Amino acid sequence: MTTDLLRVRDLKVSFATDGGTARVLDNVNLTIGRGQIVGLVGESGCGKTTLARSILGVLPTNSARLDSGSIEFDGIDLLRVDPDTLAATVRGRQISFIPQDPFSSFNPVFTIGAQIMDLMKWKSPALDDRAVRRHGWLPRLHGARRRKADLARVLALLRQVQLPEPEEILRKYPHEVSGGQRQRLMIAMALLPEPKLIIADEPTTALDVTIQAQILKLLRGLATDHGISVLFTTHDLGTAWEICDSVTVMYAGQEMESAPGEGFFRRPSHPYTNRLLMSLPSRDSGISGIPGDIPGLINPPPGCRFHPRCEFATEVCRQDRPAPTVVGAGHEVRCHHPVSEERRHVLA
Repeated sequence: MTTDLLRVRDLKVSFATDGGTARVLDNVNLTIGRGQIVGLVGESGCGKTTLARSILGVLPTNSARLDSGSIEFDGIDLLRVDPDTLAATVRGRQISFIPQDPFSSFNPVFTIGAQIMDLMKWKSPALDDRAVRRHGWLPRLHGARRRKADLARVLALLRQVQLPEPEEILRKYPHEVSGGQRQRLMIAMALLPEPKLIIADEPTTALDVTIQAQILKLLRGLATDHGISVLFTTHDLGTAWEICDSVTVMYAGQEMESAPGEGFFRRPSHPYTNRLLMSLPSRDSGISGIPGDIPGLINPPPGCRFHPRCEFATEVCRQDRPAPTVVGAGHEVRCHHPVSEERRHVLA
């Protein structure tokens, strides 16, 4: 059995807009190992959420188009799976999701317990896939015995995510718990189906710094304890440092660099990655921005999309997108002119 749980290869996704076709993902590659937490880092609009939605299979059908590529999950190409099978046995079960805003993800007129038990009705690990295929989505598949077992599992997981008095929380409405508690509930709901992969879409953005640290520590510990892989999208490099085993950097719909966490921060090899790290506030040098503007995706620059802002760009950068170059163990960079130690000093 391969050590890779997810392999995205040469994925191209475009969207039809009033202004033309936006090429949102341009031959993107991504690999997630079993039990690994991979950070997907980039500025707003770089394609992180589109990539996550492509893996989940929830792109809008009226505007999005999967032009080419593959998304291989546990040996199966999800782009070639029947949509009904994907919804019934993969999405929400083998692959689950933690949203950015936990408050808007709950229905305000139902109790937390009612919503979680409804999730378990269709996504419980006790659900028999063969029965589903034989009978369809019928309420009788959620009998009293299974409901009791599901409730016991819910209460156990709420305790694991450090929610006090879980029975009482299940009787509350979403507005009656804090933001940190709602995010813990989201983590528990993502874990309930016993997935192989969790996609966490900037799950700490709406929380204050103290609660962020608690949630990151909790997610890291639960993923390790349960042996679950995590795709963690974020624009916060500090968060990536705290939780991720490896990091993939995206810019304007292209992946720029992939590296183990330590190698990413110690030896960044793409000019964009270097500039991104330099933009972090520093006591010695203050804040250093990246000259230029992010390109539009309707008529993006050819070749490497970062070349209009890159001081090392040459003609080949403007014509051809570079293939991945190995610069270290598990460390790949898509750059015709990877940053050496000398150039790193020039950038600094």
